[in-house]
Amino acid sequence: MKFNSKGGDIMLYRLKQFISVGLLAGLAVLTGCVTAGASPGKSAGAGGFPENVVYHVNDSSIARLALNNVKNHLSANPQAHIVVVTHGKGVDFLLEGAKDQQGNPFDITAQELKAKGVEFDVCNNTLVGRKIDPKTVIPEAKIVPSGVAEISKLQSLEHYSYVKP
Repeated sequence: MKFNSKGGDIMLYRLKQFISVGLLAGLAVLTGCVTAGASPGKSAGAGGFPENVVYHVNDSSIARLALNNVKNHLSANPQAHIVVVTHGKGVDFLLEGAKDQQGNPFDITAQELKAKGVEFDVCNNTLVGRKIDPKTVIPEAKIVPSGVAEISKLQSLEHYSYVKP
């Protein structure tokens, strides 16, 4: 392919711009200047980036396992920002009076984890579809329009890692 000097100069100029932008972005990443998805009040993890993680719970029969995973995660990295997103039968453990198979209430664990910065999200579509009164959701949890959409947003827009216990 042949270029005249004017066309070749334009192509070379655009190539230099592209390379410069790429190098600057790479430098920002290497030096930790970029903190996409950073949470207010949370310090950065290794490499200058915060550790943001979304735990997906759609079945309350694994809720105790999920909460134990979150506790262990925070033991390994107390600075991690964790969001537990629930939908379907996964919302049940975040309802008033919910207990695990041994009769232990879930709300106490949710209170402890909330105090450590963990967020709990409950899917409104599930509440509506299952005719669950939103007033029965424990105060430690917030209602989001869609659990699945929340997970997608956290992963794609806020760069959260995904964990499915």
